[in-house]
Amino acid sequence: MCPDQTAEVTIASDLAEARRVQELVESALQNSAYCERDIFSIKLALEEALVNAIKHGNQMDPDKRVFVAYCIRPTRFEIKITDEGEGFNPEDVPDPTAIENLERPCGRGLLLMRGFMTEVAYHGKGNCVSMALEKNGESAD
Repeated sequence: MCPDQTAEVTIASDLAEARRVQELVESALQNSAYCERDIFSIKLALEEALVNAIKHGNQMDPDKRVFVAYCIRPTRFEIKITDEGEGFNPEDVPDPTAIENLERPCGRGLLLMRGFMTEVAYHGKGNCVSMALEKNGESAD
């Protein structure tokens, strides 16, 4: 078993910085022998969470930051993303699968995050999300 890998990163509200964090996490997951399916799931959820933090939370304000902390364990990945925005109530986001919302863009990212991760929870005023994925168990080969 490999030891836990933890990291904390603070980035500007910049989508290029978000991509850098995704690449950093992907590389760490590959080095920890996570299978491609789990890496795909984490990358997708991470992208949605970072874009939400930058665009919706921080309103693309270059003076605001996004804080990312993650832990890669042999059987579980955990991440926490916090923005400096005013927060939101995830229960107020319309269900994107409801007939009346099918053509509206809102809520799809949250749906994807919940679908691809084992756990998704919002904290405080809604400007902090934590997610976890239980490792699939497939070989990384």
